[in-house]
This record gives sequence, structure tokens and C-alpha cells, in this order.
Amino acid sequence: MVPTDDAPDLGELFHAAFRGLRRTWSEQLAPWELTPHQWRALLTLMRRHPDVPTHPVGPAEAADAGGEAAAGAGNTAGVGGDGAGGDGGGCSAGRSDVRLKDLAGRLRIAPRSATEVVDQLEVKGLVRRDPDPTDRRATLIVATAAGQKLFADIQAERRDKSTEYFSRLNLHDHAELARILGQLHD
Repeated sequence: MVPTDDAPDLGELFHAAFRGLRRTWSEQLAPWELTPHQWRALLTLMRRHPDVPTHPVGPAEAADAGGEAAAGAGNTAGVGGDGAGGDGGGCSAGRSDVRLKDLAGRLRIAPRSATEVVDQLEVKGLVRRDPDPTDRRATLIVATAAGQKLFADIQAERRDKSTEYFSRLNLHDHAELARILGQLHD
């Protein structure tokens, strides 16, 4: 089907819809004092290993994670944007760790910028730097228990906001949009 001159530009419509959704996500990060860049970095770390729990971390789990307290994470915040899984080296199974240079690559930002974002997340207690056991020159960025809890809290609220945003569509349109977007997903 060839678009006619009077047909709406799908790219513009899609971009406008995404801007509306993204605006709600930016507003959502404010109570946690997270920037979209900080959220993107935390999201990227947490998506590094799908087996890392993304549910709220309780006191027992926090103790198992090196004694980092999960309490108080609700008022700190991180990064925004899209995340990526990945196959970067230097990660051990079951941990949400990634080398700084790989994080920069996944975020598509300069390593110096990634360092600044990680510094901000580290000050908030959401990540820590660990030496890479396979390369003593490298540093791994690891989400703390507080970072994991914050991630789970924000993801739950983000799902709620998305549900609210798309509630304008009837069930048929919602299913059709999901089908179409699934075809466009790469």
C-alpha cells in the first residue's frame, strides 16, 4: 500500500505518541531524583542479566547482597531511556555487572559521560564499582540492593503509567497496536 500525499506521516505520528509517553516517564523519575540518563544506565545494568531479581529487595536479601540496605532507596533516582541486553565480557552469572566501557557503548555515549553518570548513581548508593576478576585494569559496575529495589519500584510504576497512557485505546486497537509494534521491533 503506497501512502498518498494526504495520508498522515506515520513517523511523525509515532514520534508524537512516544513524546507523550516519554514526558510521563520523565515526570515519574522526579520523585526519585533521577535523570533520564541515570535511569537508562540503571535499566541497562539490570537488563544485563535476566536472572537478576527485579522484585523489591527485603532485609534478608539486602544482607545477602553484601549488607547494603534497601531502605531509603525510594528517594534516590537514576537514568532514563532505553536499555539493552548484551553479551559484554567481564560479567559473572547471576550478577548485574558490566564493564564501564561496555555500559558506555550500550548507552551510546562517550566513556567520560558514562563515568559521570556512574559517579552520580554511586553517590546515591544505587551502584558500586568492583574490580573485574578477569582483568585487573577493568572495573565492573554493579547494581546494589538499593539499586535493584529502586529499579523494581520504578519499573512497576512505569508499567502502570504505560497502561494508563494506552487506556485511551479500545481492546481491539490495543491488540492491533501491540501486533504492529511487535512486527517493527528489531
